[in-house]
Amino acid sequence: MIKNKDQIARMRESCAVAATVLADLKQLVRPGITTQDLDEAGRDMMAKHGAHSADFGYQIGSRRYPAHTCISVNEEIVHGVPSFRRILRDGDIVSLDVTVEYKGFIGDNAVTIPVGAIDPELEKLVRVTKESLEIGIRQALVGNRIGDISHAVQKHVESHGYSVVRDLVGHGVGASMHEPPEIPNYGRRKDGPKIKPGMTLAIEPMVNLGTYRTKTLSDGWTVVTADNSPSAHFEHTVLTTENGPEILTVPLPLSS
Repeated sequence: MIKNKDQIARMRESCAVAATVLADLKQLVRPGITTQDLDEAGRDMMAKHGAHSADFGYQIGSRRYPAHTCISVNEEIVHGVPSFRRILRDGDIVSLDVTVEYKGFIGDNAVTIPVGAIDPELEKLVRVTKESLEIGIRQALVGNRIGDISHAVQKHVESHGYSVVRDLVGHGVGASMHEPPEIPNYGRRKDGPKIKPGMTLAIEPMVNLGTYRTKTLSDGWTVVTADNSPSAHFEHTVLTTENGPEILTVPLPLSS
């Protein structure tokens, strides 16, 4: 879980590439574009930086993830599989989840953005989810425990009448996409592993307008809300330091 100076330097690089790809991919979102178009653009952006997708071919059991990014629309929470059949419409919200491998280390980040003009209720869902990520990150303090992050996210989300997904969690990240510790978006203060300097954590609130319950579609990957209510998702990779949490998923200067 603890990264040394060299590993942290390499994490900075991989996270900067991931954040740059995500920032550039966001600019392409518009009504009429397909999620497959976005995925192919993301693939090409990664290659431009000498990176590749950590998602593509990711294996669970006998299943391999077939795309380079996870693009989840409206009721899709995470792991949405891009398709030419999925066309973004005015009023949708779309989560772009970009995970790259660069020089042996992983950078992981996600954002939910509007497609055209969206309903005020969806605007609030997206805003509260983003706020919950910011609030969670502020608890990633050396000496705190993972439960302090979890509790802060849950408290903020539920104070607005939304629910946090419980079937999926944040995680440590490094040479592998998923490392200890797990970081739920619900829990009790002062619970879980103690936070130490040199941890790199992918903190990622997943927030539903309706029930927290989920189901997985027949593609074996796309996780949706059980009641088909909209969902939002934000994620940063964060380094824990004696001086407080540092967000690593910051775009490179002069992102094109």
